Amino acid sequence: MIRVVLADDQALFRAGIRMVIDSQADMQVVGEAADGREAVEVVQRSAPDVVLMDIRMPVMDGLAATAQLLQVPDAPRIVMLTTFDLDEAAARAIRQGASGFLLKDADPEFLLAAIRTVHAGSAVIAASATRDLFTQATDAAPAAVPDAYRRLTDREREIFALAARGLSNAEIAAREFLSEATVKTHISRILAKLALRDRVQLVVFAFEHGLESGSGRRR
Repeated sequence: MIRVVLADDQALFRAGIRMVIDSQADMQVVGEAADGREAVEVVQRSAPDVVLMDIRMPVMDGLAATAQLLQVPDAPRIVMLTTFDLDEAAARAIRQGASGFLLKDADPEFLLAAIRTVHAGSAVIAASATRDLFTQATDAAPAAVPDAYRRLTDREREIFALAARGLSNAEIAAREFLSEATVKTHISRILAKLALRDRVQLVVFAFEHGLESGSGRRR
């Protein structure tokens, strides 16, 4: 059972999302919050797997709440909710460690798939939109490629490049003629070697160091 907390200052919005989530056999809303401070308290009390966090809330905004929640061990996956598809605040939250972002008017089916995706850790939510987000939000030149990346094996770099493009484990497995279990093992090793929290952080790492495929920024 995927345990979900909703944090949004609009009660009607929360009620609608709760109805969608609670209709599923494999997930359950275990808490709600109307502001960031309350979100932190509810998460600490209910220990969810996934938090849907509105970026703009009173008392404490979603960015501050996310930063606070991600400081603790075994922090939940946090998905930012925004009304703008290229929201710089969402980019900042993802750099802090959030596991992706969703538009608040996303279709229910997409919302449910996103929750399952984040919980499984096997893909990135809306990978192309995530890359577009960082393309728009970042003007700086790529940072130097760190030694940790250079210590990846050739095979790990191949898997890294595909994951950085947003391919899921299943897609990488089919492309590289590997089992999904093997791909999952490679991804786990890559994340560990680069000290990254999850796959969306891998995408951010690739972008910020000019390693994303097809951008012309590779060094």
